[in-house]
Amino acid sequence: MSKETILASVRRSLGVSGRELPRRTGVDDRLAAAPRGVVPARGQGDQGERLAKFIEMAAVAQASLVEVASAAEVPQAVAAFLREHNLPATIRRGDDLRLAAMPWHTTTLALASGASDGQDLNAVSHALAGIAETATLVLVSGRDNPTTLNFLPDNHIVVVDAKDILPDYEAMWTALRARYGKGEMPRTVNWITGPSRSADIEQTLLLGAHGPRRLHVIVVNG
Repeated sequence: MSKETILASVRRSLGVSGRELPRRTGVDDRLAAAPRGVVPARGQGDQGERLAKFIEMAAVAQASLVEVASAAEVPQAVAAFLREHNLPATIRRGDDLRLAAMPWHTTTLALASGASDGQDLNAVSHALAGIAETATLVLVSGRDNPTTLNFLPDNHIVVVDAKDILPDYEAMWTALRARYGKGEMPRTVNWITGPSRSADIEQTLLLGAHGPRRLHVIVVNG
């Protein structure tokens, strides 16, 4: 059934056409104003408090996390994570300029660039931001950080700057609008909280059900 057929059925049941001026005005006003939803107290505070809550909630979400003092320390942190889990010293990343500027030559990692075809075990991305409320990472699609890296490799490493950890979801939407312009969005905005999981089968939690079985977060404080 097409979208048009479904919407026509809804309009008939409501007795409306969708062209009524009050209804269209109401929609236009809401889109223009972008009213904020409910904002929980959890996650609020200064940068230090937001980071502390982000770290706490990352553990709840079963993501591992390390802090580094500067972006220059990220490659070594990536290599250390791979060694700790006895994983191959290989990593795939996109064209993100922040990642490209890091001293990967100080490691023995074999680097690959571009989108994943599903054969990569390990990938690294740079998040647009993090959400203290739930330790959610926000990544936008594009050549800089291909969406395939978020879902296809078994092990996903995400770098986020401490200054980009925001308190709540509403603050993130505000930041997205400010970055891309009102009415504009990237093709895909992925919100990632912990590794992939499912408890659909006999209520038994299974990690890696629909994506990476490990999510490792590197917070850059400098």
